[in-house]
Amino acid sequence: MSSYLVSYNKKMRSPGQAVAEVKSGNWVDYGNFACAPLTLDAALAERVNELEDVKVRAMTFPGLAAVAKADPTATRFIYNNWHFSGGDRKLHDAGNCFYVPFLFHEGPGYYDIIDSDVFLVAVAPMDERGYFNFGTSNSIQMAVAKKAKKVIVEINRNIPHCYGGFNEGIHIDEVDLIVESDHKPLFQLPSSTPSEIDTRIARLIMEEIRDGSCIQLGIGGMPNAVGKMIAESDLKDLGVHTEMLADSFVDMFEAGRITCKFTRYCPGKMAYTFALGSRKLYDFLDRNPFCASYSVDFVNKPSNISMNENMVAINNAVEVDLFGQVSSESSGPRHISGTGGQFDYTFGAYHAPGGKSFICLSSTTKGKDGQLVSRIRPTFTPGSIITVPRTVSHWVVTEYGKVNLKGKSTWERAEALISIAHPDFRDELVEEAQKMGIWRAGDRKHKIQSPNLQLKTA
Repeated sequence: MSSYLVSYNKKMRSPGQAVAEVKSGNWVDYGNFACAPLTLDAALAERVNELEDVKVRAMTFPGLAAVAKADPTATRFIYNNWHFSGGDRKLHDAGNCFYVPFLFHEGPGYYDIIDSDVFLVAVAPMDERGYFNFGTSNSIQMAVAKKAKKVIVEINRNIPHCYGGFNEGIHIDEVDLIVESDHKPLFQLPSSTPSEIDTRIARLIMEEIRDGSCIQLGIGGMPNAVGKMIAESDLKDLGVHTEMLADSFVDMFEAGRITCKFTRYCPGKMAYTFALGSRKLYDFLDRNPFCASYSVDFVNKPSNISMNENMVAINNAVEVDLFGQVSSESSGPRHISGTGGQFDYTFGAYHAPGGKSFICLSSTTKGKDGQLVSRIRPTFTPGSIITVPRTVSHWVVTEYGKVNLKGKSTWERAEALISIAHPDFRDELVEEAQKMGIWRAGDRKHKIQSPNLQLKTA
């Protein structure tokens, strides 16, 4: 028997025995995204009446965290999250999930200044050299493991072995305890069919992508629509440098669009920091040498992003105001998702040679009363968080057009953004722009309002 297996057997515990390491007052970090420690989370939740003031940090937990459900008053378990999933959002709305603001690329560095007592993380089975692979969730996990006083891994045979890069795994010598999970399949994102509006926006972005471009796609129907169009296009030799790897990248690769031939940073590799999608994506990643997993301080570092020529970053937003500020994580004080890497890629892509970043949103949404509401607003709802400041925003796209905000004055920005707002709201937006002193008098009001006008898109 190898020394690694001897160590493995010595460190093996039941889930209950493993979470006994958590003490009142501890900070407990969870594995990120699809590699959240579901078995250990459930075991820790069973100790709700034994512990006090245990602070848990997760990132995009798949479903509802058991520790939060076990303590709705958030007195024994205080559940915090770096980036909300749908379940985290529900918990936040109920008052027992708190957001941790951060720029994704800075995440690992935060562990130089914050505490971590116990790290619970789901990993792939140990290999013959004693390494546990972090699978689809490289992210900030190595930084957490190095800071935590105790590292407890939860084995799941369904986690793909994802090659690096670097920081893609941890050695058994750095692990304190090991548990077996129930080996359930990883969380899969529900498939989403792009809406007609998503498709119209995607067509506008497709006009800006050229052979050899390097692609980053965010989460959601619209980025998936772009990926679908790329797969069906005649574009060639595309590269990939993205924080999130999604199913659409598999579609693009299988269609022959992705070669990473001209990627300047991480050449010949699809570089990413986490993956979230369907079983198709996870199977594609398993021991695939064309894909390289890196910690997020490398993949999302703006100066690294900017080294890729013709970088194209595509992300969603909640609202954009007439100054060009972007809110992508909250609606008023109600938190929805997180900053994630949107700032990283908006800033980094613009600074790449030939690079462009796109913030995309439908022109309207429905309010609680069922009435249409403009998502291009004079100012944000009080409490809304600015994800991308006006000095950083580049292209903004709705189904009515696309505008480049760089170098534009406040009145030019207002005019450009109103031109891609829903026609029903342009009068109101012009009036508000006038009140705010960011509207130039003249005949532009008529031109902006006219629904028959061929809109200016640049």
